[in-house]
Amino acid sequence: MKLRCALAGLLFTVSVADAADVAVLSAGALEPGLKPVLAAFERESGHRVTLSFATAPQIRERVASGAAQPDLVIAPSAVLDELAAAAKVGTTARVSIGRVGIGVAVRPGSVRPDLTSADTLKRALLEADEVAYNRASTGLYVEGLIKRWGLTETLQPRTVRFADGASVMEHVLNGGGNQIGLGAMTEILLLKERGLVLVGPLPAEVQNVTHYEAAAARRGSAAPDDAVRSLLDKLASPAARRIFDDAGITGAR
Repeated sequence: MKLRCALAGLLFTVSVADAADVAVLSAGALEPGLKPVLAAFERESGHRVTLSFATAPQIRERVASGAAQPDLVIAPSAVLDELAAAAKVGTTARVSIGRVGIGVAVRPGSVRPDLTSADTLKRALLEADEVAYNRASTGLYVEGLIKRWGLTETLQPRTVRFADGASVMEHVLNGGGNQIGLGAMTEILLLKERGLVLVGPLPAEVQNVTHYEAAAARRGSAAPDDAVRSLLDKLASPAARRIFDDAGITGAR
């Protein structure tokens, strides 16, 4: 009995000793799928994950400058391309997380805009009391779309911008009047249980889809390579793919 207890204690000690802390920096649009996948990884591997979110521009700036030193970076493909060129993340073994499109959100009881075409969306924006979107990659696309339509000056007095998508959706949910929020569909779905309404995706003719990937960072003292590789394998697994799909993060390109 004593021998069995001693062996069990030894195995537990080895398990704890082998556990690693893996720091992950990710774009916020992936939160609803990424959190349950990482929780499953922790249960299955014994490793611990420290997860933080930032906008794509913030990820680019923080990792490039060295202000953030994660073990794993999850960001739009274009951001990872830039960081790889600067030797901040690896150039191989990237894992595709999936694609996220832009959607339109309104608060409960508000008028639901017609999203059947670019023209109906344009009309809805012009009729809205307020149009809200972020200053991250999604918002930059929306800003460019509005500029392309020649509506920048017209909408400017009724436009509100926030640093990230989560703040946009909180603002719309707690707002009043005929507000329209634009942002990643996954971020809209995060507040669905609290009543935020996902009207639908942007019309296909003006939709913009962002492809997200994961890459190991090139760093100094950090998590062991095998722990990071194990996490990349988990992100690429069929089980993770099912979770991502359910969260609105659709399959690879």
